[in-house]
Amino acid sequence: MSEGEFDPSGDQAVSSELAGVLPVDFTAFHSQQHRAYLRYAHLQLGNPKDAEEVVDDVFTFLLKVWRQALKEASLHGFAWAVLREHVERRLAALGRQVAMVETAWFAALRRSSRERLELLESKLGLYAAIAGLSERQYDVVLLAFLLGNDSDTVARMMGITPATVRSHIRGARRTLSRKLGVDWIPGEEKD
Repeated sequence: MSEGEFDPSGDQAVSSELAGVLPVDFTAFHSQQHRAYLRYAHLQLGNPKDAEEVVDDVFTFLLKVWRQALKEASLHGFAWAVLREHVERRLAALGRQVAMVETAWFAALRRSSRERLELLESKLGLYAAIAGLSERQYDVVLLAFLLGNDSDTVARMMGITPATVRSHIRGARRTLSRKLGVDWIPGEEKD
């Protein structure tokens, strides 16, 4: 991994002391979602420290309302909404816009060679266009393409169906092709 690139692979698991007193289903949910939430928050906030604080706040909130959260139609959808709300609040408190365009572009730049610099410059336009998508399309594109999750994982994380994920991807492709002036070829969706 390049210097300065955020790697949440060493993210915190619930400590063994706490695991004995926390609800088992909360501990499992935390273990399944923590890393993905960190990656998403970092892409949005552009700063590992802010991402870690926001995700810690999200799981602290979820723990406080855990019994009610389990009664929601979709636990994952509820938790995803909480994550988005916390990220948006942190951005507002910092007086910043979403950092995805810069974060994704600079991460790609660190991984590239000089020969690919021109291609990366065109990616900056793509990242800016992605930032203009609707909220749901934006999240699906970030989770599927920038963070590399498959449709089933994205659906589970957001509390929606895989068919809805594919629908958002198709809509996002149409919108991006219009914004970027490229032809959209139906059937090229990511699985």
